[in-house]
Amino acid sequence: MITLRILIVLLGVALAVSAVSIPGSSLSRRVLHERRDAPPHGWTLHQRADPDTVLPLSIALRQSNVHNLDGYLQDIADPESPNYGQWWTPARVVKTFRPSAQTMGTVRTWLAEENIALDRVQMSKDGGYMRANVTVAEAERLLATEYYVYRHEDGSEDVGCHHGYHLPEHIVDHVDLVTPTVQFETVRLHGYSNQRKRRAVAQEQVRDAHTKATGYMKRPNGVAPKKAGQIWMDVEHCDQLATIDCFRALYDFYPNLTETSKNTVGVVELGDQLLNLDDLKMFLEKFNPDAAGNVPKFIGIDTDTNAGNLTTATDPNFISEGDLDFELVIGLLGAKQEVQLYEVGSGGSVNFFLDGIDGSFCTFEGGDDPNIDGIIPNEDCGTALPANVFSVSFTGGEDLPPFYMQRECQELGKLTMTGITFLFASGDNGVASNGDNLCLADNGTAVPGPGNFLPNFPSTCPYVTAVGATQVDPGKSVHDPESAPTAFGSGGGFSNVFPRPHFQHRQVARYLSALGDAVDPRLFNRSGRAIPDVSANGFPTAAVIDANYTIVGGSSAATPIWAAVVVAINDARLAHGKGPVGHINHALYSHLFADAFHDVTNGTNPGCGTDGFPAMPGWDPVTGLGTPNFPKLVKRFLALK
Repeated sequence: MITLRILIVLLGVALAVSAVSIPGSSLSRRVLHERRDAPPHGWTLHQRADPDTVLPLSIALRQSNVHNLDGYLQDIADPESPNYGQWWTPARVVKTFRPSAQTMGTVRTWLAEENIALDRVQMSKDGGYMRANVTVAEAERLLATEYYVYRHEDGSEDVGCHHGYHLPEHIVDHVDLVTPTVQFETVRLHGYSNQRKRRAVAQEQVRDAHTKATGYMKRPNGVAPKKAGQIWMDVEHCDQLATIDCFRALYDFYPNLTETSKNTVGVVELGDQLLNLDDLKMFLEKFNPDAAGNVPKFIGIDTDTNAGNLTTATDPNFISEGDLDFELVIGLLGAKQEVQLYEVGSGGSVNFFLDGIDGSFCTFEGGDDPNIDGIIPNEDCGTALPANVFSVSFTGGEDLPPFYMQRECQELGKLTMTGITFLFASGDNGVASNGDNLCLADNGTAVPGPGNFLPNFPSTCPYVTAVGATQVDPGKSVHDPESAPTAFGSGGGFSNVFPRPHFQHRQVARYLSALGDAVDPRLFNRSGRAIPDVSANGFPTAAVIDANYTIVGGSSAATPIWAAVVVAINDARLAHGKGPVGHINHALYSHLFADAFHDVTNGTNPGCGTDGFPAMPGWDPVTGLGTPNFPKLVKRFLALK
């Protein structure tokens, strides 16, 4: 089992109360709230922060009833519950989880006693966050800490206090986390034209859109795109080129969509990843000519990009993910179903996306951390209507501060209670973190492998469905069982932050029993949330990128395939007068859906100096429950209320 020391470091919770003397403060007894043993990989402590530097201090208040979130969701997402499918209204969600008046009052009083005047304090619409602009000197006094400037190996800088910060004893139970403190931009992502500005100490450092760290999310890129040789148009060569017809044959996916005016699907592009409409048209004309006129609806969130930019970008660094996502979703769903492009400007932050679709979450910066998410002066707040299904082909290592990840995961969970399905790629570096290929040292710091396994977040959040990748083996056909990909490792493993949810306990326990000690149990957390949940073909995927027929691969190809499957299931339910499936994990893991997958039992997901985990019969941390058997999935979901 992963070492106790790592779990303690990752949780970042003080094990004892420490007395800290704060000159001039009536609140002197403090508790260590969060800390890191060391700055994240790539960052070094540079110098003390200027005491006059202004920080946008954000305080995440403890939400009411959040400990009941799993129970609330089980009541409406468990297929055997009499309340299945009775999704909550957004207003009910806000009311249920709004922090108590006692919590808000206690924190306000604390700030006032520390000379942070209440007219300086802003409150988010849902009451979940307080924010005040304070100087470094004020923040140090308030949190009993010292702020430093940290320098990244790329030359950029940021402000934080990796050694930790303290809260008064009577405040601890009312606050989840304070930012900026122990958060760093730990995963790098390309940007395009309108980079979010980081805080004052680093703004002048942001200069190269191709190399600067702008957020914690990274798009999976299982294999480098390469030009395709022969373009096979049949399903006899899916081991050499996986096309739309291959996916249809593999998963018996031939839906007859009739409710497209009522159904919605969104593809989220982070970090200014763009779609080139000319590439999309070229792909569809080749692989699904009837859909060639289907142009996505553009929805911009915190971006200068507009629909007019969707034909001008040609750099594969900026269009490969957007091209792939939409070519697969529209290629599978066809001409009638509108697909929405949620373009989230720079930073690669899921929180900015959440701000855009959930106005209650957002006023000034919602749950954003300026270190991790970036800063935007005029943020879109609840301006984008949410879709029934979201496909997100981005993920990053689970090495952010645990409180930050837990809070973001809670927000995703609250949104699933309204009937939204979130699908996230599980990553392409096996048991190591996506993109950066990092593992965990014994002190909990992410480092280049070998080391303890490091899964990806938000994929490990139990309220999203994590999607891994498969392939048709060389020389095999669509009629043969698929395997785990060999060109890259399908992201999978066990969370070090989120405990295993009850809905997957039976299948995961069975796998671990069969696994025994074949994988060193000291390298992973056997009791953690297990990913992926499902998988789909992710190599060698046909795409058009910059007007070239291209072979690509990754869980970022598998995720939009599963999105198309869920959209088609929703269409069938809507046609029968039923609602969208919303959070699908409870259903997928139930015994009612045991025959709704093609089991994948061959392959591993190497990483961190190991072979990773082996695929086995049933659920496994390489390909999850398996690939979709569309007719059986539709039948099972139609049988539910």
